[in-house]
Amino acid sequence: MKALKTIFSWLGRFLAKVRTVVLDLATALILIFLAITIIGALTSPEPEATDPSGRVLFINPEGIVVDQEVFNSESLLSVATDSSTEQIQTRDLIKLIRAAAQDEDIPAVVVDFSSTGFAGPTTAINIASELKALRDSGKRVIAFSDRFSTASYLMASQASEIWVHPVGNISLRGLGGMRNYNKDLFENLKITIHNYSQGDFKSATEPSWRSNMSENDRMQREALLFPIWDGMKALMAEGRGIESSDIQSFADNYVGFFGEAAIGNIAYAQANNLIDGAKSFPEFRQYMIEEFGEDEEAETETYKTISYAEYAEQIGDDLSISGNQIAVITVEGAIMEGEISQGVAGADGIVQQIRSAHEDDNTKAIVFRVNSPGGSIIASEMMRDELLAAKRKGIKVVVSMGDYAASGGVYISTPADYIFAEPTTITGSIGVAIALPTLENAMDYIGVNFDGVVTSKHGGWDPTQAIDDDLDKIFAGWGAEAYDRFITFVAESRSQSYEDIKAIAGGRVWIATSAKEIGLVDEIGGIDDAITYAANLEGLEDYQVEYYREELSPKEMFLKELLENLEVSLAEPSVISVLDGAAELYETLVDINEPKALLTCKDCLVDLD
Repeated sequence: MKALKTIFSWLGRFLAKVRTVVLDLATALILIFLAITIIGALTSPEPEATDPSGRVLFINPEGIVVDQEVFNSESLLSVATDSSTEQIQTRDLIKLIRAAAQDEDIPAVVVDFSSTGFAGPTTAINIASELKALRDSGKRVIAFSDRFSTASYLMASQASEIWVHPVGNISLRGLGGMRNYNKDLFENLKITIHNYSQGDFKSATEPSWRSNMSENDRMQREALLFPIWDGMKALMAEGRGIESSDIQSFADNYVGFFGEAAIGNIAYAQANNLIDGAKSFPEFRQYMIEEFGEDEEAETETYKTISYAEYAEQIGDDLSISGNQIAVITVEGAIMEGEISQGVAGADGIVQQIRSAHEDDNTKAIVFRVNSPGGSIIASEMMRDELLAAKRKGIKVVVSMGDYAASGGVYISTPADYIFAEPTTITGSIGVAIALPTLENAMDYIGVNFDGVVTSKHGGWDPTQAIDDDLDKIFAGWGAEAYDRFITFVAESRSQSYEDIKAIAGGRVWIATSAKEIGLVDEIGGIDDAITYAANLEGLEDYQVEYYREELSPKEMFLKELLENLEVSLAEPSVISVLDGAAELYETLVDINEPKALLTCKDCLVDLD
C-alpha cells in the first residue's frame, strides 16, 4: 500500500510538472505569435488606398443591420467559435449610400443584400428608401445575387436593374408565420400552466396555455402585418414600375423550402418584370466589364470595382468638435439585467451610459433610441430611473423608436419630453406577461414526493410543487400591481388620464401611425428628426452627436483584436449546435425556477425571412 501511495504521489508531481511545462510552452507560443503580429503591424507598409475614380462601388454587407454595434467580454466565446453574427451599423450604411450619391467619381453601385439580415421591417424600409434616393440622384444602381429574400428583394427593387442567377431563388414570401401552441403537450406531460398575465391582448404567453391563436391576438397581428406589407409592396412595385398586385401574386405563388422548386420562379419573375433577367456569375462579370471596363490592376479578369469597406475608410468620420453634445444612447434587443451583449439591452450597461451622459457637462440633451420588444420589469425600472435622474438635472430626453418599442420599450420611454416613431414602428403592448409552469402532477405521476421543514409558509416552495390559494393570490396581485404601475407611468408621461390609457392598453400592439392617433407617440420621424428636435429644444446651432456604446476594458480590446485577427474556429458547427441547445435548455430551467414578470412583446416581432 505504501509503495502504491508513493507511485501515485510521484505520478502527481510528474503530471504537475508536465502541466507547468505545457502551460509555459503555450504561453511562450502565444507571446511569440503576438510579438510577430505586433512587429509585422509596425513594420508593414500601409496598403495603398484604392482610387475610387471610375470604379463601381460594391455594397454586399454580411451580417445583421443594427443601430449600435456591440462587443464585450460576453461575446468573446461566440467570436472565437465563429458563432457570432457580424454587425453593420445602420448609420454607417446610410452614410455610405449617401456619400456614393454625391460622389462623381463613382459611376455606379452594385448591391447584394442576400447575406444581410434586418431585425425588423422599419430598418429594411429605411435602407431601401436610401437606395431609392441613390437611384433618383442619377446614379446607376445594379442588383445582382443568386438569391433574394423578402428583405433583400426590397433592397434590390430600388435598383435600376436586377439580375439573378438562372438557378437562383427569389424567396418573396411576405410577412407573418406560424407558431406552436403547447396546451395539449403540457397537459400530456402533466405540466400545469398558471397564467397571471395582464391585458386581454397580451399574448406572449398564449402558446403555453392555448391550443390556437386568440381572436384578440389575430386581430392585432392583422392590424400590424397588413399595413406594413402593403407599404413594402408599394415600395417594391414603385421601384419596378409595376402594380402592388403583381408583388402579391408572386408571393402567393411562391413555393418555399425546396430550392429546386424555386428555379421556375426566375422565369416568372422576368416575365412579370420583377427582375430584368438571369445571368450566371461569369456572364454578369463579363456584362460589367463591357459596361464599366476591365480592371487592369486586378490579378484576375474582373470589372473596375471598390468594396464598400475600402470606400467607407476613405469617407472618414465627422471630426467636428463642439462644447455642446447630443448624446445618443441605444437600447437594442431584449431588456434584461446585466451587461449589454448582442440582442440584449443589458440594464447595467445602459444605465452606465445614461449616467456617463448626464454627468458630462457638455451633454445638453439625450436621444434615447429604443429598438426593443421589452423584457424584465426591474431592468426597465433601472433605465427609467436613470433617465429621470438626467431630467432632474435639466437635460431633455427625446425618444426615437426603431423597429420595435413595445412593452418594456414603452416603459423606458415614459421619461421622454417628446417621442418620435418611424412609420412602421411597432409599439404599445402595455401589459404584463407572466406564465408559471408547475410540475406537481408530473412529479406525482413518476412517484416523486416532497417533504421537509421550513420556517415560513412558502419557504420550501418551488415550481415542482402545486400553487396554493395564498400563493396564487400573491402571484396574481404581483401581476396586477405591475400592470397598474405601467399604466400610471404612461398616463403621466402622455398627460392623459389613467382610464384613457387603460382603454388602449390591454397588451395591444399598434403600428406607429395608429399610435400617434391615440397619443402614444408625438410625431412620425426617424432618428435624424429626433436629434434635430433635441438640438432645437435647447436652441443649439453648434453641436456634435455622440453615440454611446459599451466601453471596452483594455483586456477586452486586446482580446477583440486578437480574435478578429486569428480568424480561426475553435469548434465545429455540430458542437456549437449542441451547446446552443444545452444553453437554451438551461435558460428554460432557470426561468422555471425563478419566475419573473416581464414587460415583453413576443407578439410584435415580424419575420423578414
